[in-house]
Amino acid sequence: MQQPQDNEFTRAEEIRKLRVIPELISHHLEIRGDDPAVCQFNAKTKQWETLSFKELYARALDWANAFVASGLKKGDRVAMLLPNGIDAVCFDQGALIVGLVPVPLHIIDTPANCAYILEDSDTKLLVTVNRARWHAIQATGADLSQLRTVVYIDDESEPESKEVRSVNVAEWLKEGESVLTLPPGPEEEDLAALVYTSGTTGKPKGVMLTHKNIMSDISALLYNIAPNPSDTWLSFLPLSHTFERTTSYYIGLGMGNKVTFSRGVARILDDLKLVRPSIMMSVPRVFEKVAAKINERLKQKGAVSRLVFNAAVDAGYRNFCRCNGLPVDSAVPAAFDRLMDPLYDKLVRNQIKNSFGGRMRVAVSGGAALSPEVAKTIIGLGIEIFQGYGMTETSPIISVNKIGANHPDTVGPILEGIEAKLGEKDELLVRGPQVMRGYWKRPEDTFKTLDPEGWLSTGDQADILPGNYLKIKGRIKEIIVTSTGEKVPPVDIEQAIETDPLFDQAMVYGDNRPFIVGLLVLNKDNFERFVVSLNLDPKDPEILTNKAVIREILKRIKTACKSFPQYGVPRSVLLLKEPWTIENDSLTPTLKLKRRVIVAEHGDEIEKLYENFGK
Repeated sequence: MQQPQDNEFTRAEEIRKLRVIPELISHHLEIRGDDPAVCQFNAKTKQWETLSFKELYARALDWANAFVASGLKKGDRVAMLLPNGIDAVCFDQGALIVGLVPVPLHIIDTPANCAYILEDSDTKLLVTVNRARWHAIQATGADLSQLRTVVYIDDESEPESKEVRSVNVAEWLKEGESVLTLPPGPEEEDLAALVYTSGTTGKPKGVMLTHKNIMSDISALLYNIAPNPSDTWLSFLPLSHTFERTTSYYIGLGMGNKVTFSRGVARILDDLKLVRPSIMMSVPRVFEKVAAKINERLKQKGAVSRLVFNAAVDAGYRNFCRCNGLPVDSAVPAAFDRLMDPLYDKLVRNQIKNSFGGRMRVAVSGGAALSPEVAKTIIGLGIEIFQGYGMTETSPIISVNKIGANHPDTVGPILEGIEAKLGEKDELLVRGPQVMRGYWKRPEDTFKTLDPEGWLSTGDQADILPGNYLKIKGRIKEIIVTSTGEKVPPVDIEQAIETDPLFDQAMVYGDNRPFIVGLLVLNKDNFERFVVSLNLDPKDPEILTNKAVIREILKRIKTACKSFPQYGVPRSVLLLKEPWTIENDSLTPTLKLKRRVIVAEHGDEIEKLYENFGK
C-alpha cells in the first residue's frame, strides 16, 4: 500500500483545516506525537532538554488545569513575563486550551510599562521569573486590584497577602490535579492574545487578536514560505513579539518542526553552530552587525583579499538573481560563476555559512527595513534573506518574499486573502481576515485606525508593484520634510550610517530645517582607535566636538550614504557616548527609537548644530 505523501504542501494543508491555535499542537498527536517539538537549555542541569509533541501537549494540559483551579473563566486575561522557552509555550497553550486570553509582556520592558499593561488589561494572573520582577512592578503603585495570583518559575511561594497570592509554579501546577474536566475550548472569534504595541508616541495600546486572525495569517503565509518536514528552527527573538510568536512558535510547531530556544542574544553565535538551524526569524540589526564586522575585518586585509571577497559576493548575488528571476547587472556568464563557485565557497563563503550553522536555507528579516547593501552582502555570501512586512494589528504579517521569487528590494508579495490599496500620501491600507478586532478599551483609536469597511491604516507609505510586491517607503509620521521641501525617510539613512562599525546607533533629524543633522552613539572601542589614528587623545574632554574628529566622521558618513541623494546626508553631527536604551526611555521594548524623547533630551545641542554650522 502506498504511503501518504508527507511534505511541506501536505502539512500546510493540514494547518489550513485547523480553526484554533491549540490545534497546531494537538493535530500532531496521532501521526507524529513522538517527534521532537521543543528544545531548550536547562540552566540547572546544564543540559539541553527536548519534549516531543505528546510531552509538550501533556504539559500544556497541566497548565490548563492549573488555570482552571485558580478560578479563571473563559475570556479572562493572564499575563506572561518570561524569557523564551518551554514554560512560555506551556503558559500560552494552557491558557488558550481553556479559552483564556494571553497577555505577553516583554521580558526587557520596564516595571512601569509592565504595570501599565497589567492594569489596562485587567489581568487576573501573572506568571514571571521571580519575586524581584513582581516586586518591581508592585512598587510602581499601579492599580492592580484585579490581579489575584502571581506565579514564580524560579522562586518559592511567599506568605499570603491581602492583595495578591504569590506561589511557586510547581505548587501551583499541583493544584491543577484536582480538576477533573476542562471547560469547552475557544471558538474562532474568541480572543487569542492581547498584544500591546510599543508605544513610540504614547502609552501602549492593546491589540485584540482572535484565533481566526492568527490562523488566517499562518495559512496565507505558508503559500509564500512553507517549511519542509526536516526543517529545524532557532528562536531568539522574544515570543512577546507577534512576529516571532506567529512564525517560529506557531508555524514552526504547527508544521511539525523542532523549535530550539536560544540561550539568549549573548550566546546566539554558539547556539547557531550547535543547533545548526535551517530556518530563523531575525531583525535587520543582526544582519547589519554581521556586515559591519565583515567590513571591519576587510579593512585589515590586503587588496587581494578584498578583491576576492568582493568577487565572491558579486558572483553569489548574481547566482541568487538568476535563481529568483531577477535581472543580472553584469555581463559575466553564468557558466563562469558556476566554475568559480567552489573556489569562492572555500575561500570566502563557507566561513560565513558556518557561522550561521552551515544549514541555513531561510532567514526571514522583519520588524524594520534592511539596508540594500547589507542584503546584497549577506545573500552573496550564501545566506538567503527573505524580507517581510507587517504590524501587530495584522497578526502580524502582510507580505513576505517567496521561495524562488525573492526580490530583496521589496518586502515581498502581499499574502493571499489580504486586500491592499494606497490612500492619501500613498499610505498603505489593508483589509482581510488577519486584521485585528480593534484596540482594547480604545474605541476612538480603533475608529482612527480601522474604518467601518474594515480598511486598516498602516501609517506606512508604500508602492504596490507588479505581482503585488510591496515596497515600503517609510513611516508617514517619521518622514522628514526639510524647509526646502525635500522628503527624507530617516530609517534608511540611519541604517546606512550604522553599517560603519564606528557607530552603534544613529538618528537623523531635520523636520522644517534647512538640512539634515545626525545624532550618533559611538562604539567606545572603535572610536578610541579612530581618535588615536588621527593622532589625538581619546581622553580629551573636548574630543566629541573636536573639529578634526567631526570632519573625518562626516567623510565616513558621506561614504556610508553614497547611494542617497545629497540632501538626505547629515551635514553636521552630535556625537554621544551614552547609548539609547529601554531603561532611559529612548527605545521601545521592540528597540525602536523614541524620536521625540531623544530630541527633547538633546534639544539645545541640536539647536547649536544649526546655529554654529559653517562657523
